[in-house]
Amino acid sequence: MKKITKKILKSFISACREAAARGLSRCSSGNMSWRIDDNLMLATATRSWMERLTAADVVLCDISRGKALDGKKPTAEIAFHAAILRSRPDINVVLHFQSPFATALACRRARVKNFFVIPEISFYIGPVSWVPCLTPGTRELAAAVTKAMLKHDLVIMANHGQVTVAADFDHAIQNAEFFELACEIIVRNGGNPRPMAGKTVKDLLALRNDLKSTAARGV
Repeated sequence: MKKITKKILKSFISACREAAARGLSRCSSGNMSWRIDDNLMLATATRSWMERLTAADVVLCDISRGKALDGKKPTAEIAFHAAILRSRPDINVVLHFQSPFATALACRRARVKNFFVIPEISFYIGPVSWVPCLTPGTRELAAAVTKAMLKHDLVIMANHGQVTVAADFDHAIQNAEFFELACEIIVRNGGNPRPMAGKTVKDLLALRNDLKSTAARGV
């Protein structure tokens, strides 16, 4: 079995603690995973608290099956973490978060359809997808989130929380932070903020797609 270096462990633990310190999870509500090679990933352990994560709370798993390789028990959402990493070779980090305003909207009766209230959503995140309220840790939820994530970088799980993906820790945390900001703007405007102009959104989305295409080509 591959030996996980102290440097790799430190990077993962630091990212998890930063996400929690920014208010993106409470107690054991959030979880994170990180691709460390073609078929290995690190994931937070079940019921672990990201704000006080230690090496004992980090689980080595294989991506192909989403199974632990070190005898520890990974997060209950390991199925969608592994499935997303399998289906999205362009990303390395999966973050499930439950920030207050974003989760408030996830519990709203009427779904918000337009999150493009600040430029960062269209440039860094793109269109946002929803999945229905499904039991946490189930195959049904994992399948729904994985399918939605094929064409999106952020998915809302109704009455549950959010999942975002990125190539690195900073981008994943930034996605979550910017989305929380957009949701706060929506809530504080009574659910009826002024959205960005359609042309501006279209231009930013096009720029985002160009940058992603360039990165994919390794230019």
